[in-house]
Amino acid sequence: MDKKLGDVEAAAVERAPALDLYEPLLIDKEKALGAIGNGHIETNNGTSNHLAIFGTKVSPIESLDYELIENDLFRQDWRSRKRIEILQYIVVKWTSVFLVGLLTGLVAFGINLAVENVAGLKFVYTLNLMNTNRFVLAFVLYSGVNMILVMLAAMLCVYVGPSAAGSGIPEVKAYLNGVDTPNVFSLNTLIVKILGSVGSVAGGLIVGKEGPLVHVGACIASLIGQGGSVRYGMTWKWLRYLKNDRDRRDLVTCGAAAGVAAAFRAPVGGVLFALEEVTSWWRGPLLWRAFFTTAVVAVIIRTGIVWCKHGHCGLSGEGGLIIFDISGNPDNYGLQELLPVVILGIMGGVLGSLFNQINSKIIIWSNGWLKKKGKCAKIAQAVIVAFITSVCSFGLPWLATCRPCPTTLEIPGETKCPTYGRTGNFKSFHCPANMYNDLAGLFFNTNDDTVRNLFSKGTNGEFQFSSLLIYLVTAYSLALLTYGIAVPSGLFVPAILCGAAYGRIMGMVMASIYGTGPMDEGIYALLGAASFLGGSMRMTVSLCIILLELTNNLSLLPLIMLVLLISKTVGDGFNDGLYHLHVRIKDIPFLEAHPLPFMRHLTAHDAITGPLVWFSVIERVGTILEVLHSTKHNAFPVIDDNFDGQDEHPVFCGLVLRSHLLVLLKKKQFTERRERGGGFQQYGSFSSAEFAKPGSGKGLKITDIELDIAEEEMFLDLHPVTNTSPYTVVETMSLTKTYTLFRQLGLRHLCVMPKSSEGQPIVGILTRHDFMPNYLLNLYPSLRESNHRKAHAFPSFSSPSQP
Repeated sequence: MDKKLGDVEAAAVERAPALDLYEPLLIDKEKALGAIGNGHIETNNGTSNHLAIFGTKVSPIESLDYELIENDLFRQDWRSRKRIEILQYIVVKWTSVFLVGLLTGLVAFGINLAVENVAGLKFVYTLNLMNTNRFVLAFVLYSGVNMILVMLAAMLCVYVGPSAAGSGIPEVKAYLNGVDTPNVFSLNTLIVKILGSVGSVAGGLIVGKEGPLVHVGACIASLIGQGGSVRYGMTWKWLRYLKNDRDRRDLVTCGAAAGVAAAFRAPVGGVLFALEEVTSWWRGPLLWRAFFTTAVVAVIIRTGIVWCKHGHCGLSGEGGLIIFDISGNPDNYGLQELLPVVILGIMGGVLGSLFNQINSKIIIWSNGWLKKKGKCAKIAQAVIVAFITSVCSFGLPWLATCRPCPTTLEIPGETKCPTYGRTGNFKSFHCPANMYNDLAGLFFNTNDDTVRNLFSKGTNGEFQFSSLLIYLVTAYSLALLTYGIAVPSGLFVPAILCGAAYGRIMGMVMASIYGTGPMDEGIYALLGAASFLGGSMRMTVSLCIILLELTNNLSLLPLIMLVLLISKTVGDGFNDGLYHLHVRIKDIPFLEAHPLPFMRHLTAHDAITGPLVWFSVIERVGTILEVLHSTKHNAFPVIDDNFDGQDEHPVFCGLVLRSHLLVLLKKKQFTERRERGGGFQQYGSFSSAEFAKPGSGKGLKITDIELDIAEEEMFLDLHPVTNTSPYTVVETMSLTKTYTLFRQLGLRHLCVMPKSSEGQPIVGILTRHDFMPNYLLNLYPSLRESNHRKAHAFPSFSSPSQP
C-alpha cells in the first residue's frame, strides 16, 4: 500500500490503495503550516516543534502518556500476572514513596545544616572584624564571601545544570500537567539544586530554600521512579517496576509534597500544597501515599532537630528547621482587629500582584538581553545582584540610630541586650554598650533569623517605623531583582519578609490608635506575611495550614483564613499567580483547569490541521521506517484497509505508539507475507517490560534502528500492540467539551471521529498543542473579540487576547 504523508512520495507495493476514501484527510501541508504563526508547528498526529524555556536552554517538548494502553499484549500480561507479582508491585510503590520521604528529609536537613554553618562562619568573622573597628575590611570580607558563594551557584546552574535555576515549581507544575520537561529531573539538576541552594541562601540573597526543596523532592522521586540515573549507569533493577508515566506522576507528586514538608516542617501543608498548587490530577490512593511520604519527612526532620540540640550541628543551632514559633498563651482578638486584617488582605493582594507583574517584565527583558551576551553575562548578573544585596545589608544599618536596650526582655531565649553572637533580636552592630541597632537585626542577618525577629512575640516597639519602611522597600526591590537570576531561589521567604514588614507597621499603627491592644506586633507580622503570600502565589488552603503548622498557634486560624481569602481575591483581579506567570514566560503548553470562552465557538474538527499519517493493521516494514524517519509523530492511527477485500469500507482499529513501533523494529520479528494472524505467535518472545516506557528521553530512537533492504520488504502485524480502545470524540463536539474531556482525563492523544459512518474512518488526532489559545486564535483571528477575560489592571504579557 502507499503511505499518505504530505509531500512524501508513496512507496509502490503489491496493491494500490483506494485514495478517494482518504482525500479529505490529505490536507495541503504547506497551507496548514502557513496558517500557524505562534512559534510551533502541530499536526493532528501528535508531532510538535513547540519550544519551551527550561533553565538557560530552549528545548523541544513532548507530552506524557498518562493514559493506560489497552492492547492484546498488555491484557495478556495482566491476565498472566501471579499474586506474588501483584504484591511485589504494591510493595515497590510503597517502598518508593518511603525512599522519597527519607531522602528528601535527609537532603533538606543537610541543606539547612550547610546554610546555617556557612552563613554562621561568615557572620562570625565579619563581627570579629567589626568589634576591632575594622569596618572596611569587614565589608570586603562580607561582600566577597557573598559574591563568591553566589558566583559558584550561578556557574553550576549555567554550565552544569541549567534547569536548576529558579525555584523549579513551574517545571514541577508543568510535568504534573503532562509536559515532558527535558532534563528537569536529571541527576545533574538535583546535585546543582542542592549545592546551588546552599550558595545562594548562604550568600545573603533575598531568596529562600523552600521552593528549591520542592524541586529537589520531585527530582528524587523521578530518579527513584525510573530506577536511578540511566545516563551515569546508576540504576537498580528492583526499582524498575514503575514503567509508566502514570505511576511516575504520582511519585513526583509525593516528592513535591515531601519538599514542602521538609522546608516548613509542615506534613499536612505539604500534602495540601501538592493538591492545590502543583498537581493537575488527583486520585484517592495518592492522598494516602503523599501523607505517608510527608510523615516520613516529619520524622526525619524531628530526629535532626533532636540531634542538633545535643550540639552536633556546629553553628546551626536547630539548623533553621523551624522558621518561627509564636505559640504560647492564646491571643484574644475582637471586632476591632477585623479592619486591619481586611486592610492587610487588600495590601497583600495589591503588592503581591504588582510584584508578579514587575518581576515577570524584568525576567522577560533580562532573558532577552542576556541571551545576546552569553553565559558569562548570567554569572555576572548574579554576582552584581549579590554585591548590591551585600551593600544594602551591610550599609543600610548605618542609617539607623542606636536605641537603648529594653529594661525587661519578654522574648523566649533572649537573656541579654545587645545580643552577643551571630543570632538574636538585638544586634549591637556599631552601637555602644547597652544599645542596639534595629535595622541590623533585619538586614545583617540570615533570612530565617530575620523572619524570627519579625515574628517574635513580646517585642512591641523593638523596630522603628522608619526602619521597617526602609526594610520593606529594600527587601521588595531586591526580591524583584533576585527572583529569576541563574541561581536556585525560592519566593516563600522573600514574600514572608515583605509581608511581615508591613504587618509590623500595621501593628504599630493600631497601637497608636487604640493603645496597647490584645494582639502583638508579631501576630500582625504573621498576618501580613500571609497576605503577601496569598496575593503573589494565590494559594489559600495549603498556605493556611502551612502557616498554622509553622506558628503552632491554632487560635489564629480565622484571621489567617480571612486575610488569605481577601488577598487572593484582590490579586486575582489584576493577574495570575506568580508560578503560573512563570509557566507562561517559559512558553510551556500548560492546560488550564477550564477552557477559554472563545472555544465554545469551535468544534473538535476546527482544531485539526495538517496531514494525517496512518498505518495499515499489517504494514510493510520499509513504510514504517520511512514514516518514522519523516515525522516526529508519537501515535499513529491503525486502519484495517481490507487488503484481502472482505469488507467494503476501511475500519479504524486504534492507535499505535511510536515507542512500541521502535521496539518491534529493533526486535525484527517480521513476517515475509502480508496476511492476517500471527499476533501472539509472532510476538511470543516479547514481554510487557520491553514495551514499558523508560525515563524521560531515555527510550529508543529511530537512528538506533538498522535494517537491510530484504528486511524492509517484510511485514509487521500491528494489531497486538495497538490500543484498541483510545478515547474518541465526534467531530461536531464543541471544543469546550473536547477540551474538558482531554484535560480531566490527562490525555496525550484524542481521536476525532467522523459523524457519518461512510468515508474516512478517522478525521484526525488532537494533542495538547491543538488546545493552546494562541494557536487557535492564529487559526481563527475573528474569535479574538470573543475571548472575554477578566479585567486586568496590569495586562498579562502573554494573554491570548493580545495580537
